[in-house]
Amino acid sequence: MRKVKYLAVGAALLAVVACGKSEAEKQAEETAQQLENAAAEMQKAADAVEKGSAGAAEGMEAFAKAMAAAAGAAAGNDGKPVDPVSFQQLETLLPEVSGWEREKPRGERMTAPVPFSQTETSYTNGDAQIDLKIVDSAFNQLLVSPWAMFLTAGYEKETSEGYEKSVNLGGNPGFEKWNSDSKDGELNLVVGKRFLVTIEGNNINDAKVLHDFASKLDTGKLAGLK
Repeated sequence: MRKVKYLAVGAALLAVVACGKSEAEKQAEETAQQLENAAAEMQKAADAVEKGSAGAAEGMEAFAKAMAAAAGAAAGNDGKPVDPVSFQQLETLLPEVSGWEREKPRGERMTAPVPFSQTETSYTNGDAQIDLKIVDSAFNQLLVSPWAMFLTAGYEKETSEGYEKSVNLGGNPGFEKWNSDSKDGELNLVVGKRFLVTIEGNNINDAKVLHDFASKLDTGKLAGLK
């Protein structure tokens, strides 16, 4: 089995998500240490799994420790999930966009077993459609971790049909995807280390449309929700 380089990927991801420019130097140093510990555990998990079935249990245990350390660094609240905000609060941040007709928003909230809330809606302009979703992860890393590879600073993949790459918009890490053949794209952002924003476009001219929608979203107000 090819060794998975959790050390590089994990550290890069968490450096993007966890370290804000406004943090005090002491807090930044503590976070850096947490990241180092998490990366080391991730590498230990990869090494153990590579040994085969004999190391599977050890690998799972190491990975669990890594996720706990990562959660503490990324959430900034000892990795403890909180109660998600109401989906009605999230709905108030769904923007109106000139030239696009917005559907009635849909939402839900759950507190167990995985706490989260979300709202979503669709926008249409002729044959073009944009689907926008906002999820409050409530600092639950199970909801954030699937984005890990794509959030890694410097991530980029190019194909004959399009591309994938990491982005940073207004200090919010994320990633975008674009398929030039089908004219479909996707823009994802992590706001305030907690809120997951997904903007998907179908039959749109280019990825700039996704960025235009993102610019209409008040990410500062979103990050301030409690």
